[in-house]
Amino acid sequence: MSILRPVSGTSREVVEHLATWLAEPAEPEPLVVETSGSTGAPKRVVLSRRAVLASVAATERRLGGSGRWLLALPASYVAGVQVICRSLVAGHEPVLLEEVGSFAAGVEAGSRFTSLVPTQLHRMLDAPGEVAALRGFHTVLLGGGPIDGSLRARAAGAGVHVVSTYGSAETAGGCVYDGHALDGVALALGPDGRIRVAGPTLFDGYDGDPALTAEALVDGWFLTADAGRLDEDGRLHVLGRLDDVVVSGGVNVPTPAVAARLREHPAVRAAEVLGVADEEWGQRVVAFVVPAGQAGSADGGLTLAQARDWVARVHPRSWAPRSLVPLDDVPLLPNGKPDRLRLRGLA
Repeated sequence: MSILRPVSGTSREVVEHLATWLAEPAEPEPLVVETSGSTGAPKRVVLSRRAVLASVAATERRLGGSGRWLLALPASYVAGVQVICRSLVAGHEPVLLEEVGSFAAGVEAGSRFTSLVPTQLHRMLDAPGEVAALRGFHTVLLGGGPIDGSLRARAAGAGVHVVSTYGSAETAGGCVYDGHALDGVALALGPDGRIRVAGPTLFDGYDGDPALTAEALVDGWFLTADAGRLDEDGRLHVLGRLDDVVVSGGVNVPTPAVAARLREHPAVRAAEVLGVADEEWGQRVVAFVVPAGQAGSADGGLTLAQARDWVARVHPRSWAPRSLVPLDDVPLLPNGKPDRLRLRGLA
């Protein structure tokens, strides 16, 4: 069990240990999944088999099927753990991308489902061969970060069936699919818009940190670090992390909205936006931009003035970035999420 507390090792080792864990006749010792630490120190999330299996069953019902999954994410994070468990529960060993070498080979090996982060899908949609392979999947789950409408539209236009997910290690992975909670999962919003989640997929707590557990688990609800809104149809719209709203010059600036607007510019391939400490503004809005075209062309593309004008066309001009950092590519963590700490250092 040591490899599952926390989940670690090679993908093949994790598959073997999870298979044993799932087959235990009685409820086994919970596994521990470390969070990515994209905004600070990683947390050690304790997940029972009951929670993992509740998520697996709810996902199967929502997707309308099950089968072999292709693992294209790190096995040590919750998204990878769930890909493995969904496949094993369906009676199939998962196909490991690192072993077969391509998504096309994964389809040939019988994979019907896979899970990606937005950065992966962005890059794959630029490669005709990869797009053809993605069309062979019943469903591509997409999570782990903000999902722009333009990305969904590109995927749909290419004939790729994408389902967006929202969740975390604390919810045993995605618990909201295309804005609607999985069966058995409850959603609510706090007075500040904080997203709260309840239901059978919740974690048991943070390993070795009862104080943090008490802050996060309150009266059966997990208090996330994200803000959201529910529309008239009950669909959840994730607005970003609560700390993604920065106060710059006395104005609240939702940095995810600014980043989403920048990604719509034809000269931009990728963008992230953060607030950094500034003597004059309190927090200065900084845009990190990867220009469209070939990697390595960071000296071209959008200027700061152009970026400010582009944002100000649809948002208050006070939201526009006050600094622009051109990049060859957005630095990523092993799970494919933007490395916000590295970005902050670049600013």
